[in-house]
Amino acid sequence: MAASKKAVLGPLVGAVDQGTSSTRFLVFNSKTAELLSHHQVEIKQEFPREGWVEQDPKEILHSVYECIEKTCEKLGQLNIDISNIKAIGVSNQRETTVVWDKLTGEPLYNAVAAPVSPGPSDPAAVVSSGSSVPAAGASSVWLDLRTQSTVESLSKRIPGNNNFVKSKTGLPLSTYFSAVKLRWLLDNVRKVQKAVEEDRALFGTIDSWLIWSLTGGASGGVHCTDVTNASRTMLFNIHSLEWDKELCEFFEIPMKILPNVRSSSEIYGLMKAGALEGVPISGCLGDQSAALVGQMCFQDGQAKNTYGTGCFLLCNTGRKCVFSEHGLLTTVAYKLGRDKPVYYALEGSVAIAGAVIRWLRDNLGIIKTSEEIEKLAKEVGTSYGCYFVPAFSGLYAPYWEPSARGIICGLTQFTNKCHIAFAALEAVCFQTREILDAMNRDCGIPLSHLQVDGGMTNNKILMQLQADILYIPVVKPSMPETTALGAAMAAGAAEGVGVWSLEPEDLSAVTMERFEPQINAEESEIRYSTWKKAVMKSMGWVTTQSSESGMP
Repeated sequence: MAASKKAVLGPLVGAVDQGTSSTRFLVFNSKTAELLSHHQVEIKQEFPREGWVEQDPKEILHSVYECIEKTCEKLGQLNIDISNIKAIGVSNQRETTVVWDKLTGEPLYNAVAAPVSPGPSDPAAVVSSGSSVPAAGASSVWLDLRTQSTVESLSKRIPGNNNFVKSKTGLPLSTYFSAVKLRWLLDNVRKVQKAVEEDRALFGTIDSWLIWSLTGGASGGVHCTDVTNASRTMLFNIHSLEWDKELCEFFEIPMKILPNVRSSSEIYGLMKAGALEGVPISGCLGDQSAALVGQMCFQDGQAKNTYGTGCFLLCNTGRKCVFSEHGLLTTVAYKLGRDKPVYYALEGSVAIAGAVIRWLRDNLGIIKTSEEIEKLAKEVGTSYGCYFVPAFSGLYAPYWEPSARGIICGLTQFTNKCHIAFAALEAVCFQTREILDAMNRDCGIPLSHLQVDGGMTNNKILMQLQADILYIPVVKPSMPETTALGAAMAAGAAEGVGVWSLEPEDLSAVTMERFEPQINAEESEIRYSTWKKAVMKSMGWVTTQSSESGMP
């Protein structure tokens, strides 16, 4: 990873990757896409009461400065001149909501985070989502449930039909997206109400808060967001690419507090402090869009899956909005320049992926570290007919079935912990296939291969299982930092920076590890149909909203 002291480097580009549990700053060579150095700082999550998840916006901002300083020190030790850093991109956890005072630069409340998985427009399903997941060891920034009652009251007054929100935004009315959290802050936090009345309040997702602060804050900071982050607020019209007046009226959000919406690749402003003072911030993408760009999924029909606590599958649908018949979200993929066209994506998420492995570790104690699961699964090489449906808080896309609960079935007297470990890995792959099948039906383009990234992709058994279950090759880049790379590419390609060409012939070939299906198609289908049988068995488990149900 380290460059030799004699290395002749092209221009460098930095990327802030602000995630749910950590902040990182990474520096890439724009000519080779090589990662030269990085630094990471963990971020605390606060749980003021059960079902609430918050983060301190100032801590997030300080972590960005710390990561930049430390990375610059490391580059110095490698004899790399930091004046070679020509631009900075920002990639961020989406939907998390911040309101701050534009006169003092102080946040008016903690950042309010998103719940476990984008829910459907049916509030009953939204209400059930995520409640029992904390027990699964997945208490992450996604799990905030305080906005359920807000969603219920909003859903009662949707004008006309339930398509009002979805047709404009591509999103269902759900606690997941920023508008509902912003409505909650306006209803419940006096400091926020007062600042709005006195015209001092600014709203933004994490990207807006960071860009405003880094470009000067109260002394002339730039209040903006990009189209990908805006498209996750539920206030943004994904056709006109503007804040939607009718939606803002529906949610009763004053438009004056919203950031200016820009493309994902243009100079927003200059760094006003720290080691990189004067360097332009010129790229901004929500984390899943950034990974799509970093995976170079620029063609209509290319898809990537990011494996983390949950999985996020995005398929580039080109310049057309594809609306899903199967419970997927329509979202803005990217717009790489002010005068460049906008590209759209279909997005599906698996709520419980890495979380199921943490559950085996923390709740059942059959592994001590997450990495051990590969060893256990390898010992048996099969689940021996055992299937694990981790519907800890209901089933998400494509079923949207809040009554489901997790089941392990097909047990015999021979089943042991190794088979259960294997079945847990298979569960991640089967859930991914269900999303992919839904995408194929919505797009009408069967996928030829799946590009993958995220921490779990280091598990070779998981990757091989994924290829077998999808029955298409699974392709993993050898440089795993695709999210940060996407933000760096957007920043380096911006007009006025121009150090990173996104022309197909100029994109440096990334070395890939390829996993081909190793079972026959018939076996793959039999396993998949048995999984579907197991899913049906998990449904209808919870019949009342009783305390035994695990629902709030």
